[in-house]
Parts: sequence; C-alpha cells; structure tokens
Amino acid sequence: MSSTHTYAVDSRNADIQININGELFARDQAVVSVFDSGFILGDGIWEGLRVHEGVIPFLDQHLKRLWEGAKALDLDLGLSQAELAERLYGTLAANGMRDDVHIRLMVSRGIKATPYQDPAVTISPPTVVIIPEYKAPDPSLNDRGVRLYTVYVRRGYADVQDPRINSHSKLNCIFGCIQASKAGYDEALMLDPHGHVATCNSTHFFIVRDGEVWTSSGDYCLDGITRRNVINLCKANDIPVYEKNFSVMQCYSAEEAFVTGTFAGLTPVFEIDGRQIGTGRRGPMVDRLQRLYLQLLDTEVGSRQGAAD
Repeated sequence: MSSTHTYAVDSRNADIQININGELFARDQAVVSVFDSGFILGDGIWEGLRVHEGVIPFLDQHLKRLWEGAKALDLDLGLSQAELAERLYGTLAANGMRDDVHIRLMVSRGIKATPYQDPAVTISPPTVVIIPEYKAPDPSLNDRGVRLYTVYVRRGYADVQDPRINSHSKLNCIFGCIQASKAGYDEALMLDPHGHVATCNSTHFFIVRDGEVWTSSGDYCLDGITRRNVINLCKANDIPVYEKNFSVMQCYSAEEAFVTGTFAGLTPVFEIDGRQIGTGRRGPMVDRLQRLYLQLLDTEVGSRQGAAD
C-alpha cells in the first residue's frame, strides 16, 4: 500500500536533536512526564511543518492556526509567535537541517499534579516539543496515486469536538485510518453528520467535475494550510472552485480527485471504494495545480530566505 505520508527511512534521523521547552535532547533522551496533559488526556494542539531551502513555508499561517487552537482551549503558550518561530529555526540550525525536513510541533497544557482532566490541576507551563526529521515524500505517488475508502466514522459537530481545532485528540481519525487500512486502502474518506464528504483522516480532499474544483464546505474539517492555498490558487488563476456539499456518489464519477497536505503537497487519487477515478492516471487539473503550488512555494521561500538565514 501507498500513503500520502509514505517516506524513505533516513539514517540521519537516529542522531537528531529534539527541542523540549527550549532545551535540546538526543532522540533517545527526549521524553516528557507521564503526568503530562498530552499523554494523560490528549489535551493539546499541534502543527506539521515542512522545510524548504532553510525556510518553513507559510509559518505565519501555521502559527495563527496554532494560536487560535490555544485560545479555544484557554491555553497560554507562555511565549510569542516570534519567539516560537525563533525556537523552530534554532532547532533546525542545531541539527544542520535545510531541506526534505518535516517538523512536528506539539504543545500540551503541561504537567498535572494528578491524572485528572481539570486544567486547574496543571502545575507547569505548557510543554512545547519540536521534532524535526528528514522526511522526503515518496515521488512515485504522483504515478501510483492513492486509494481511498469511505469509512463509518464521521467528522462531528463543533459542540461535540470541533474538527477545526488541530488537537492531540485524534481518535476519530485513527479509527478511520484503521478501518481503511483493514480494508486494504491507503487512507480514509470521512463524511460529515449529514452524509456529505468532509475530509480524509490525515489530508484534505478535492474532486474535479466539468472543469470545476470542488472541496467540502469546510464546516466539518480543519482549515488546512495547503487546502486554503490551493483554493486561493484556483481563484487567482480563473479556475472555478467551490467549497460545497457533495456526496460520495459524485466523487465516483469525478474526472479527477486529489488530496492536499503540508507533507506531500498535492497527491492524486486514483480509486475510491473500488471505483476508478477518471482515467486512473494523473489528470491535467492536478498537473496544473501541482505546478502552481510549486511556484507558490518557491515564491514563499524566496521571500523569506533572508529572514530565515
């Protein structure tokens, strides 16, 4: 099976230094307390970041989303966005990393006096962890595509667990991932409470019909950074794009389909629930959007290289 997060094992990752609350630790010494809120309860937020030519593209957008999640959780990170950005770049510098790097940035509420959910029993500042690893997306995915399976697990209402928050509590996505994997597929296609397509378990989903690009309404999924950039690219290049409700049935007869994510950018989808999508090959719209996205990435990196260096 392939996956949107398939990567080649890199021996350099054995020697990485991981940043925990501003201190660097060797990989085998990087630990957090068993009383940490993230471990006990999944009480925290996170971001996945890429590094290109020494630059973390779209970092401002990622940090804005992180701060919005922290505000929703009534969590004070104890540092500014500029200070966290400096910590991220300092971690990259300590590891000598410039390209083909994926960063997992995680923030939990902190250490608790006892295993209990009430934030009042938290006795430390938030735990901030930065894990940089050498991870290059599998280039063969462009030709192999990914296969999606519609799962029973839904993306729920905001009054149950708001899917717009990039929280550590990912059990519904994990259930979806397990079901798709057990069925022999690469990733889960998840519906909203009304039966409309919402998103995938770890990426965002798009289809192409009659030259139009469709993605979900966004009411039941995280507002992905790459998702939003692709929508904006469509608008800027006169490609009709719609955030709307649509069914799985409409996906089966789409001309093209693809998923987006920070790790791999745009990845074509060739099969959903045993149905071949379009020609079963990468189509012209995916080709065009991949080129536009790479141009955007180059522009973003070029505009920030001086500041990063």
